[in-house]
Amino acid sequence: MTVTAFARQSDAHLPSEREQAVANQLRQILAAQSLGDAEQRLRFLDNQKQPAEIVLTAGLSHLLMELLRHIGRGDAVTLVPVSQMLTTQQAADILNVSRPFLISLLDRGDIPFTTVGRHRRIRAEHIFAYQQKRDTRRDKALAELTALDAENL
Repeated sequence: MTVTAFARQSDAHLPSEREQAVANQLRQILAAQSLGDAEQRLRFLDNQKQPAEIVLTAGLSHLLMELLRHIGRGDAVTLVPVSQMLTTQQAADILNVSRPFLISLLDRGDIPFTTVGRHRRIRAEHIFAYQQKRDTRRDKALAELTALDAENL
């Protein structure tokens, strides 16, 4: 699940120590107020010192906590809308594979793509679906190897 809010280009901004500290503080506040899958209400003072309230749905709260966790650890974060069309290099970067390897996946039909002129474009949702399928296969193979190793003890 990804949403567009404020996103930098792929030049990935590393959070400063202050940004990390603020992200960790906000994440702790949200976690302390967490009501499981219920909505959360955040109250604060606006610029005119008037009380204001924001209601966070459970999904939004989980997404925000995940974002804050990454920023708090000092990770660079880029938000990608699922409907965005990606270049082959952007898609390869998301999957953490080389561009030639990604091209081989596209040519084999593992990931759908469209052609714009001479260039391939891939919907972000197709990259995320492939990534999830790949990770599921990887986890299953690891579980099978672990089970085989346990049998040999």
